[in-house]
Amino acid sequence: MNTMRSPVTSHQSPVTKKKANYKPNKLHKLNKLHKPKGGFTLVEIIIVIAILALLAAIAVPNVMKQKMFANEAAAQATLRTFSMACETYSIANNGNYPTAEADLTGAAPPYLTESLAGASAGYTFTQDFDATGAGYAMKATGAAPSYCIKTGGVESSVAGAAITCTAP
Repeated sequence: MNTMRSPVTSHQSPVTKKKANYKPNKLHKLNKLHKPKGGFTLVEIIIVIAILALLAAIAVPNVMKQKMFANEAAAQATLRTFSMACETYSIANNGNYPTAEADLTGAAPPYLTESLAGASAGYTFTQDFDATGAGYAMKATGAAPSYCIKTGGVESSVAGAAITCTAP
């Protein structure tokens, strides 16, 4: 039995056949010489820029809204910290509230490690203490909603307080 393969015949696929007399024409040679380089066209670049601009127009307002929510949360946390420090001071001092912020920051150990009055996270914080130790108030004002806390919570009042809170 002969195990040798037969030469290429006409019933085999044209891929296996070799073209003996293939000669490229002049146009084919010209196309090979002036092949376009692998860059992007101006239209493709403009489309990509337009898509990026559209995505930015969608994303920027959402990022700004999240920043506003973060500032609001920071303001609420600052008010909560101030209130907790005043209430803790009151418990340690027989029900008397602090008469100044120095009572909270100057105690050993301090109820607050730093002053909370002033500007922070897009809000301005103002404090008011009753001179007799009867209560406190703190207000956070900013571009977004303002927040206020007083002795006993948002709705209670300090006699003669300079800060006025309105109920939400």
